[in-house]
Amino acid sequence: MTHKIKKIIVATRNEGKLREIKHILKDFGWEILSLKEFPEIGEIIEDGYSFYENALIKARAVYEITKIPTLADDSGICVEYLDFMPGIFSARFAGDECDDKKNNKKLYKLLKGVPREQRKAYFKCSMVFVYAKTKELHAGGKMHGYINEKEQGKNGFGYDPMFYIPRYEVTSAELPPEKKNKISHRYKALMGIKKLLGENFNG
Repeated sequence: MTHKIKKIIVATRNEGKLREIKHILKDFGWEILSLKEFPEIGEIIEDGYSFYENALIKARAVYEITKIPTLADDSGICVEYLDFMPGIFSARFAGDECDDKKNNKKLYKLLKGVPREQRKAYFKCSMVFVYAKTKELHAGGKMHGYINEKEQGKNGFGYDPMFYIPRYEVTSAELPPEKKNKISHRYKALMGIKKLLGENFNG
């Protein structure tokens, strides 16, 4: 069965993320909406055990309400020394009322005195596209580096100022956005989804 698509929903209220996705998927000619157009969709509880499961929960929830094909992602940072934590808890690492500053402070505290070679980490993103009740596409991406000894840079957000990328000898927050977007975990996942969409749909 061929599924014809005219519009999709990106399960986000983040304008920056929406712009990036619209740009990469523009060749399909679809109308691309966000959750801002659907105020009736409240908070979605992402209680999965992996980035993939959380992205799938979000995409399926939005699709079930709207019956419009939905693209969702989940991402975070994984530190090898901490058994790949904070992982899926990256956004709430320091508690439910935390912010980026508190999350970073907690991570630094746990890594105090740990040498550089044991601070290996990676950002991971899982992206899921749900286009029917039991139909989905999935792609993922990683960006490897280390947890730096101190925060550096003003670009980006979250853990970016502490994530050192050896290839460029800077933190993620020191990279210009256009360069970061070409190597990021989300970009890699999105390009994987784009390839699958091209193979499966009218693009």
